[in-house]
Amino acid sequence: MMWRAIVRLAALTACLLPLLVAAAALAHEVRPAYLELREQEPGMFSVLWKVPMRGDMRLALKPEFSGETHPSLPAVRILPGAAIEIWSLQAPALRGQTLTIAGLAATMTDVLAHIEYADGSTWTQRLTPNEPSATIPARDTVLHVAGIYLLLGIEHILFGIDHLLFVFTLLMLTRGIGLLVKTITAFTLAHSITLALATLGLVNVPLAPVEAVIALSIVFVAVEIVHRDQGREGMAARAPWLVAFGFGLLHGFGFAGALSEAGLPAGHVPPALLFFNGGVEIGQLLFVAAALALAAAVRRIPLPLPTWRYRVPAYAIGSVAMFWTVQRLAMF
Repeated sequence: MMWRAIVRLAALTACLLPLLVAAAALAHEVRPAYLELREQEPGMFSVLWKVPMRGDMRLALKPEFSGETHPSLPAVRILPGAAIEIWSLQAPALRGQTLTIAGLAATMTDVLAHIEYADGSTWTQRLTPNEPSATIPARDTVLHVAGIYLLLGIEHILFGIDHLLFVFTLLMLTRGIGLLVKTITAFTLAHSITLALATLGLVNVPLAPVEAVIALSIVFVAVEIVHRDQGREGMAARAPWLVAFGFGLLHGFGFAGALSEAGLPAGHVPPALLFFNGGVEIGQLLFVAAALALAAAVRRIPLPLPTWRYRVPAYAIGSVAMFWTVQRLAMF
């Protein structure tokens, strides 16, 4: 049966959990920096520069323009996980200049740059270590913004180890393709709702408790897997779509936190939100498809595993998730 193959795959994956924990720690550097320029009057911009921090160390990144610009002295503010600088920039002819993020090539992070002009036109660009420079055009397009945020959504879910582990535990808990489709659909619907509500400012939830409960949601599903395998099948095993929907609402707030860190282009908020969520769904479906494909492959391989093999994945994943829970509670 497919769910037994998934458990066998999970048993192999459990051996890699220390690497996943390390990857989750490194993923913090993947959070993008954010550069925003708003034209207050012709040729005069207010600048917001948000840079990720690792502990007490901020990334050594600096925006530079190729043409004539006259910046004021910045005001610096340190927040949990980021440093924010605010200054004024006099730039009579910003369009056509090349924006370069000095130091970006030596990092693992990206920079999302957004310029909003007084005439209502905007420009949004994603700068990467491989492409740390871009030429500022006269106009931006909705299609260009959509492509940037679609890719951000895909990268966020694929680098979000906690979100992926939750989806993986749902795969382990769910038996049957029909129930699996229902469960994944419920999770998608739930986090899409809260992502939209939080991003549009209709609901405001502190991110730190949300991150802790997201880790706890993995612990809960892992415990339910153990109970099911011990013959004590609960509501979560009988109706995993309810669990997926309930905790999916919290995961949506987590996605919204990542989107707020990246920033939203003022002139293109609806398409940016829509395509970021679409990217999350694409990344999630790619992960589910890869997990099912690997499970199908593992099912064909005779692996002599001991009888207690079914308990290992749930205990291993639950232990890592409990560590995350305690770690995130300690950060309050």
